[in-house]
Amino acid sequence: MEDSLPKRGSGLILGKFLPPHLGHQYLVDFARAYVDRLTVVVGTLQSEPIDGSLRHRWMCEICPGATVIHLTDENPQQPEDHPDFWRIWQESLLRVVPERPDYLFASEPYGFRLAEVLGARYVPVDHARALVPVSSSAIRQDPMAYFDYLPAPVRPYFVRRICIVGPESTGKTVLARRLAEAYRTTWVAEYARPLLELKDNRCDPEDIERIARGHLASEAALARQANRVIFCDTDLMTTTFWSDLLFGSCPGWIRREARRQRYCLTLLTDADAPWVDDPQRYFPERRAEFFERCRRELEALGRRYTVIGGSWDERYAAACRAVDAVIAGEESLAGG
Repeated sequence: MEDSLPKRGSGLILGKFLPPHLGHQYLVDFARAYVDRLTVVVGTLQSEPIDGSLRHRWMCEICPGATVIHLTDENPQQPEDHPDFWRIWQESLLRVVPERPDYLFASEPYGFRLAEVLGARYVPVDHARALVPVSSSAIRQDPMAYFDYLPAPVRPYFVRRICIVGPESTGKTVLARRLAEAYRTTWVAEYARPLLELKDNRCDPEDIERIARGHLASEAALARQANRVIFCDTDLMTTTFWSDLLFGSCPGWIRREARRQRYCLTLLTDADAPWVDDPQRYFPERRAEFFERCRRELEALGRRYTVIGGSWDERYAAACRAVDAVIAGEESLAGG
């Protein structure tokens, strides 16, 4: 009769996860395979650059099956910061964890001492950072360089969002798709078009809320799959324009969300493009007016934008230059 595996017990991981990365994912997956029960404590301070509650939510998703606890005690961060450093941390951790751990998992030298004060056995995991060569500080310093090391839940926080707005028939959809292909990433198509196609291209007042909710949901979902940058064909600002134009009003929550939306850059397509008829295009004679309304609203909202005009190739080249500047982190890109 073969011997069965010994009871594996409980484990603990403590971290800031500022932000979580694939090294943390490896640490968590290692610990889950090592013990029966795993507790992950996300220790945060109010002064840190990424909200602690957000990091806790990320880790809840990254650690399915584990108990994830948010510790907000304003504890000292280094042993030299306080003479009772280890006692303070011992009391904080034993107060919040469901049971005293059998094992402590870490990729840092502090793990030896912390395990000792908790009465646990220390299990070191890739101290050399050779298996997943990344750190949270490196990501914070240059997120684009280490983007591939971000788990899906964390990517939307760092992804560069670029929106494309402008009058009808100015190449917005083609440009969004072409840019996404060039930068090997995702793009958010207009939610309105396929929705209205299902009802003979007719837009009714109740469709406005459906369009807004669909756009928000699509952008949130696709940002998790994006590669450094995501291109959004339209935004809620544009939805408010069309609601006002077609129905004379717009639901208040859509206006509020439109003001809250944040993009690194907006590409504003000029009206100097040939008109192409389409069942969902209505006002060829008002394109210049629509362009100016977009420009005024972008400036009122303080959104960074650049005008994209000329031939299709000139538009694409100008868009690529602007996108490259955003990815490189340049802040000097002028507005319209």
